[in-house]
Amino acid sequence: MKFQELNLHPEVLAGIEKAGFADCTDVQSKVCPISIQGRDVMARSKTGSGKTAVFVITILEKIARERAEGRHPKAMIVSPTRELALQIASDAEILSSGMSDVRVECFYGGVGYDKQKKALSEGVDIYVGTPGRLLDFMNSNGILFSTISMFVVDEADRMFDMGFYPDIQRMFAALPDKTKRQTMMFSATLSTKVRNLAWNYMNNPEEIELEPEEITVNAIVQELYHTTRHDKFKLLLHLLKKENPSSVLIFANTKYMTVDVSERLKLNGYNVACLMGDMPQEKRQKALERMRDNKIWGLVATDVAARGLQIDDLPLVINYDIPEDFESYVHRIGRTARAGKNGKAITLADEEYVWGLEAIENYIQMKIPVMWADSTDDVEDLSAGKKIYNKEHLAGVTSTYSHGKRPARPNGRGPVRSPKRANVSKVADKRRSSYVRKDAIDDAKLSRMSQDERLAYYRKEFFAEEKRDDEIRKPQPANKAPASKKPRPQSRPCSAASSQRDKVQVGNSKPAKVQPKPAQKGLK
Repeated sequence: MKFQELNLHPEVLAGIEKAGFADCTDVQSKVCPISIQGRDVMARSKTGSGKTAVFVITILEKIARERAEGRHPKAMIVSPTRELALQIASDAEILSSGMSDVRVECFYGGVGYDKQKKALSEGVDIYVGTPGRLLDFMNSNGILFSTISMFVVDEADRMFDMGFYPDIQRMFAALPDKTKRQTMMFSATLSTKVRNLAWNYMNNPEEIELEPEEITVNAIVQELYHTTRHDKFKLLLHLLKKENPSSVLIFANTKYMTVDVSERLKLNGYNVACLMGDMPQEKRQKALERMRDNKIWGLVATDVAARGLQIDDLPLVINYDIPEDFESYVHRIGRTARAGKNGKAITLADEEYVWGLEAIENYIQMKIPVMWADSTDDVEDLSAGKKIYNKEHLAGVTSTYSHGKRPARPNGRGPVRSPKRANVSKVADKRRSSYVRKDAIDDAKLSRMSQDERLAYYRKEFFAEEKRDDEIRKPQPANKAPASKKPRPQSRPCSAASSQRDKVQVGNSKPAKVQPKPAQKGLK
């Protein structure tokens, strides 16, 4: 299907033509005819399928039609990460280039609040941003959610994995009623949480399930190299020399490994930069811009860049660490072979993360071809033996409680300490105290004792409460012989006469004197 067949507004078609789109992708051909009619849509689509163009074109088409009728609709697009929000805003500006009076602004944390507040005062038609910053402007009345007539949630499953589910619920509660707005939700997986959100806050959405996120083997060449942690970096240098890509994206599982790999690559002459979730927003954005402008050759990133990051003409992706989540493998290598182009994904498996390989292969339903490096002697690791610790990259990343030290007070009066806790005696402490020596024991005296003498000593000193009754019976006077026990009379059969005689004797016996009980203290 072609976009001209959708009967779009001429200004919208002009923006599509400027973006270089001619034929619709699978998700565009199935969702656009429904969403353009103003119906709610819940779609499952794989990464890089062109779903961004679906909701942007739908929004622009509605703006163009309603403005012709004198109305001014507003739209909001929510994404889980700042990088994805910036990418969506960039695509929206290109697609809206045929509509000069449409204003698109991106709102995210980590940058100047006043600058974004000023943009709001100038008027915005399409709000794009992350949940946190959009809620900040909602609370300060900078954005009136009651005026939003189109609401889009992109990467919904990842949004919930990152803990934004309560924020999305707050945003839905502030929006107009679901019958008075159009809502579109896109997700790689339609989990129970995603479906519950759709049922609660969407108006009878049309559920569209495209093919599950999978790997197209014809588009991405996958290779697997088995190695060790000690030899892995040198193997990386060998592969970079062998492949010689125009640009590369390398993934590591931790931010510390990301810094280590990037710094060692720099020492070996490669122009690379870091991309981590805890980096200041300005540094993250600058690294992405330098990568897109070909000012740097490669990026070493954590999974924060795996989904939603779009880099044109990226021929090679390397998994320096096997991802711990099998879905992350798909998102990582999905950065290459975009828009119908070819690409390669190389994975290095060492003894630390190789256990996750089986789950990945089960998920993609194929065995990754195993390759073997002939030799790594063709490269020299110039970073070998050097300790890597880059304060510039780790600034603001490491914890203030690093190395077990308490943080210093702002005025330099020493470390901050928590208030002293009262010594509360517990039942367990009392029970344990019975097994602790009551007094200091002469070790020299104990050393002269035999094993039986020591056991007897310990039993006497520490386990007195467990002595038997015959051991703690009061001693009798020495001049008095112990009372002899009388033999127990043997039982004999009882006749009727003797039984009657016993009853008479019992009846004639005098009652025993009852001693009065002493009065209890404290009772009147």
